[in-house]
Amino acid sequence: MPRTESVAERWVDVNDGTWVRARRDRDLTACARVLRAVHRADGYPVNWPKDPVGWLRGDDAVGAWVGCHDERVVGNVLLTRPAPGDMAPTLVPAGTSVAVVGRLFVAPSARGQRVGTALLERAAREARLRGALPVLDVVTTDRAAITLYERLGWRFLGQGQQVWGPGEPVTVRCYAEPSGG
Repeated sequence: MPRTESVAERWVDVNDGTWVRARRDRDLTACARVLRAVHRADGYPVNWPKDPVGWLRGDDAVGAWVGCHDERVVGNVLLTRPAPGDMAPTLVPAGTSVAVVGRLFVAPSARGQRVGTALLERAAREARLRGALPVLDVVTTDRAAITLYERLGWRFLGQGQQVWGPGEPVTVRCYAEPSGG
């Protein structure tokens, strides 16, 4: 099915029947359903949010996109300004403008179709358009995500502890997009 393109929303074809587009408010319920499936399969997010839709909206969001397959939402990514407690922004040279990639997930049934790669690339492109270096962190137990970031050449910045819940420290690995995008 051919996609039309408007100024406000650009479709990016990933492969036959799969694409990435700007997320709409009406996509949030579907994103929450996919997130539930990801949480059951992979334990992401580590702490299930009380308000999944609010968590997906994100504080300080500057962009959000969904991956779709045959008209169904199958993935999500968010780009935000750095927030207090974010570790990756503290590991880049002082004065570097950064944007944080987060809330990246793909339905277990849609993996292996380049959706995660396309979502990550879309968020990173938006960061670069804003003059910022895309960075992210990932819990050390999420081997699939770490493998994706390293396969795509994202630079390992360091590892450390963050507190993601009351008295709940997690160990995260921090990455930045490769130089030159």
